[in-house]
Amino acid sequence: MTPLLSSDWTFVVENVPYLFGGIVLTVALTAASILLGFAAGFPAGTVEVYGGRYASGAVETVGVVLRGTPIVVILLFAYFGTPIESAFAAAVLGLGLRSAAYQSQIFRGAIQSIDEGQMEAARAVGMSRLQAIRHVVVPQALRRSIPGFQNEFTIVLKDTSVAFAIGLSELLTRSNDLFVQNTNAVLEVILFASAVYFVLTFATNRTLDYVGNVFAVPTGDST
Repeated sequence: MTPLLSSDWTFVVENVPYLFGGIVLTVALTAASILLGFAAGFPAGTVEVYGGRYASGAVETVGVVLRGTPIVVILLFAYFGTPIESAFAAAVLGLGLRSAAYQSQIFRGAIQSIDEGQMEAARAVGMSRLQAIRHVVVPQALRRSIPGFQNEFTIVLKDTSVAFAIGLSELLTRSNDLFVQNTNAVLEVILFASAVYFVLTFATNRTLDYVGNVFAVPTGDST
């Protein structure tokens, strides 16, 4: 086993500014992809539950295709098979749509977990079906989807490493560049990159834990 040498750690420290550029790109790519996934995934999950036969069927079919296609294939298609010229935009599109396919299932499950009696009660007090969904079902479903959303964030964060396939120099790609420059520091660079991924994941999960506790559905709101 290759020992951890101080000279190799010095090499890593000297290249932290270069790696930091990859960290920034990774964070930006993750955030943008998650937001796009939410913007498309939540309506998709709602349509699967409350949409008509054809609308829900179409959304479900698209979701199955996206979830069943390797992420690298989606990214390559987004970059080379569309008019998009920016590798970053193509990566956001590919990762975002893939995330939307999974987030739709998170939200669908959260919506279906709301007792149907609440919809009936809302209609009984004069709300329309849309108003009941918007003011009664959606707020609770968003709260209940937080645990699943945590897992999705972790998945998207790790999937950003695949963006190297379309030329993006995110954290893992830049780490690989350093491997080539100094093969003796491979372990040190890997440990540094792993630590960054861990910190990003841990900090986000703890933040979402806090948000989940603050906005948790109080006992007695639903049965």
